[in-house]
Amino acid sequence: METKDRHLLAELQRDSRLTMQELADRVGMSTSACWRRVKALEDTGVISRYAVIIDAQKAGFELSSIVHVSLARHEQKNVDNFIREVSRHPEVLDCFATSGEADFHLRVVVEDMDAYNTFLDDFVFRLPGVSQVRSNIVLKEIKSDTALPFKI
Repeated sequence: METKDRHLLAELQRDSRLTMQELADRVGMSTSACWRRVKALEDTGVISRYAVIIDAQKAGFELSSIVHVSLARHEQKNVDNFIREVSRHPEVLDCFATSGEADFHLRVVVEDMDAYNTFLDDFVFRLPGVSQVRSNIVLKEIKSDTALPFKI
């Protein structure tokens, strides 16, 4: 990836609503060259989608938790079922298969503690193969950023 591409990506991560002219001006390119590069980044999948970042607390989601899930046996059907079911739950913002004590780490955001208990009782604890669930309630968000650290 060229320096101009990295610069384009950094600017788009800051504000993906820029017009092509504004973006071109910020990176020092012509509008047509800028459009071609952005289109190429989209076509190759480097830019996979555009999104809106929402302030969870302002939107009424007061509780955030990191959930550590261990499976009893790593039978493929249990792993596949876990991944499929977690993918269907909007409360789960991120799911990572990891090494170490837990098999999966989930980032879960819900309205309050009652909603979190319902999420655990009605969903996580009922999944086949789950042997252990540990929760770390987020007390304060220090840094949360989905942007990649492009050096320009």
